Amino acid sequence: MEERTEKIRAALKALGADLVSVTPLYGGACQENYKVELRHEGKELKLALRSDAARSLPGSLKRKDEFAVIERAVKAGVRTPAARWLSPGLLRDGADAYFLDWAPGEAIGRRVVREKELETARSRLPQELAQSLARLHQVKAADAASVPLGAPPQSPALQALADLKTMLDRLPVPFPAVEYAVRWLEERAPAKEEVVLVHGDFRTGNFLVTPNGLAAILDWEFAHWGSPYEDLAWLSVRDWRFGRLDKPIGGFAKRDNFYTAYQSAGRPKVDEAQVLWWEICGNLRWAVGSAYQGERYLSGEEKDLELIAIARRAVEMEFEALRLIRRGRL
Repeated sequence: MEERTEKIRAALKALGADLVSVTPLYGGACQENYKVELRHEGKELKLALRSDAARSLPGSLKRKDEFAVIERAVKAGVRTPAARWLSPGLLRDGADAYFLDWAPGEAIGRRVVREKELETARSRLPQELAQSLARLHQVKAADAASVPLGAPPQSPALQALADLKTMLDRLPVPFPAVEYAVRWLEERAPAKEEVVLVHGDFRTGNFLVTPNGLAAILDWEFAHWGSPYEDLAWLSVRDWRFGRLDKPIGGFAKRDNFYTAYQSAGRPKVDEAQVLWWEICGNLRWAVGSAYQGERYLSGEEKDLELIAIARRAVEMEFEALRLIRRGRL
């Protein structure tokens, strides 16, 4: 930590700022995050620093690309902190980093869905989140030249399944339930899809909440060109309800309020059949993603015990995907 602090101090000095303090931030399992307090142009600032981890999940953006996505999201009017000072190799050779404006609020999911002081905020979240999501989804594939995410896919659904199968093939053990569910999805993939900029990890735990409501949407590392239904459904994946299974929208709301608010923000009527398809896909994606988190620990590259705890959730996501298939509706 001492060595990293000195690297941050040197980087800030080159930017005309003086470091006051650095504190590691925990709770995110993919990148390295720190709270940085500094002085710049006569002002005291508190910023978040995000740096590439030694090993990330498949599909995770590098910080330089995430930086560009955040700039585009801010321009679109999404409630997300602005990024500044993209810094290649700040903490480690080959690892990009940037600083993010600090935002207040609670991000820990189990607190967001249960704390009494956030009760009013939970009633406002469907409207506020739907508005930001609708603004993000106004960024269409025609804007691809301004966002460094590669060429938009012809079929987001088929691309999602291809990516999922690639992840499965890289795991050292088979997952028969996931394989079965993937085959079910292949036979029912949406025929016609809109392609927009999606957050890719839009869920409770990736936004900050104050007693007044939504403060900021965070963690853009899985942003990509895809179907808007991916974001709409990911919020309802079983693990992101944090035990509040009766509240399918993130553990804090019913579906109707959120979908109505999204439509009222200028988006098309929500097709629940597509939500179901993507919700099953989302549960499978997190089942495999959870297994990958465990592999990061077992490989010896990461020593955070949270990673091995996350891996145990894979079976819950498998169960949820199969439950939704059997039920056949939301």
